[in-house]
Amino acid sequence: MTNNNEAAPLCIIGAGGIVADAHLPAYQIAGYKVTGIANRNKQKAISLAEKFGIEKVYDTLEEMVAVHGTNAIYDFALPASEIIPVLEQLPDGATVLIQKPYGESLEEAKAIHAIAKKKQLLAGVNFQMRFAPYMLEAKKMIADGKIGTITDLEVYVNVHTPWNLWEFLFSKKRMEINYHSIHYIDLIRSFLGTPSKIYARTFKHPEATQLASVKSNIIMDYGDMVRAAIHTNHNHNYSYHKQESYVKIEGTRGAVKITFGALINYPHGVPDSFEYIIAEEGEEAQWQTKTIDGTWFPHAFIGTMQQMQLAKAGVIDKPENSIDDALETMICVEAAYTSNEKGGVITGDFF
Repeated sequence: MTNNNEAAPLCIIGAGGIVADAHLPAYQIAGYKVTGIANRNKQKAISLAEKFGIEKVYDTLEEMVAVHGTNAIYDFALPASEIIPVLEQLPDGATVLIQKPYGESLEEAKAIHAIAKKKQLLAGVNFQMRFAPYMLEAKKMIADGKIGTITDLEVYVNVHTPWNLWEFLFSKKRMEINYHSIHYIDLIRSFLGTPSKIYARTFKHPEATQLASVKSNIIMDYGDMVRAAIHTNHNHNYSYHKQESYVKIEGTRGAVKITFGALINYPHGVPDSFEYIIAEEGEEAQWQTKTIDGTWFPHAFIGTMQQMQLAKAGVIDKPENSIDDALETMICVEAAYTSNEKGGVITGDFF
């Protein structure tokens, strides 16, 4: 449906970097028509409208809603604190794609959820990493039984992230997990479902003391037979040559390792890679590479919007990235912060 002329028109709320770098390029690739954009800083909206051929720049959200009603899909990329005010201005029955995170906390997520349900919104959240082309390929291989049953899933990120590019993050009481590792929590959930338990610790760094946290270790507990872990360190500022960002999935018959290069040497990035190994009986297994068209930014953003298009058209009952599914990701995030606060077992108690 990515090239369907009958797709619903899109209305963009917000004109920040993520809209310019991911949302609008993705929709251009997919052939989705963006008919309007609104932003508090109108000049930013005008610039994006000129660059991406958006038909109309609206002075206010109210003006946009008055024109489009429930016919368009409203896509907004604003801080989590702005979600409720935006939803309250949308017409009942509207279709909306909400930028992640789904609120600053589980309490806020539940408040957003209640409003969306009351207004009967067809709503999804832009947890898009699960729709990156290389993740879709890994899921296809798993569905086809290529690597057997998953036994180990690891996300490993050791990079230097220039947080100064996102000034709003410096005022957040919750940062690394809520605004970054949330991607990986959602990704692992898309492979394995919601875990029974979460163990987590999130950390500061001497060179980033203004930020709530910049490193995390998270274990998602799926029982004794599956290890699912997330490691993030955003302060590896020792040249990009030893920086790493990958997802490794091991099964009973093989494994997949995906390097997502966008985070390495950010914002320049390095090429992605998709490697896999399959154990065939009587043969020595060899790692192989596969060329995957597309990457996380911007191509994964096609997937989240495509789900909204399919749901709005009645092709599917609800989008994969529905607010109901997103609420489970937020439950995991809340569990991670609760685990972080409760701390580990005190070794001194054993002396």
